[in-house]
Amino acid sequence: MAIRNLIPKRHGDGGTAVARWEREPFLDLWHDMERVFGLGVEPHMFMFTPALDVQEADDHVRVTAELPGLMKEDVELSIEGNNTLVLSGEKKSEEEKKEGGYYRSERYYGSFSRRILLPADVDFDKAEASFKNGVLTVMLPKTEEAKRKHRKIEIKEE
Repeated sequence: MAIRNLIPKRHGDGGTAVARWEREPFLDLWHDMERVFGLGVEPHMFMFTPALDVQEADDHVRVTAELPGLMKEDVELSIEGNNTLVLSGEKKSEEEKKEGGYYRSERYYGSFSRRILLPADVDFDKAEASFKNGVLTVMLPKTEEAKRKHRKIEIKEE
């Protein structure tokens, strides 16, 4: 047996050696199931995790989420505790194709949920959210106490 056959390889990347701990564990499980049962379906068809950006300014926290292919009705925002924003929803995709003598119909459904621990205390009662072109933007004003906690310290030159 050749040594190269013992080196772990990433699924479908042409043989780039990658340690198992560097990979996504659920994708590893999926690829193992694919190899054993030959499902013929790629995992990205079911898995969806929105990309997030959290920015802190002096007086607010802004959360931006990329939600391509979703409508505002597919998304839900909620509050958990004092400083956690929960973004959840469901992504649906349907495809029909009729050509020649065959008909193909595929449907994909998947829910997602992200809990965002905010870097400061915010006033959830004054929070505002907008959705445009698949991008959700949430503006969360900081509490007065959180604004006071942020102070600059003067650095003296010696």
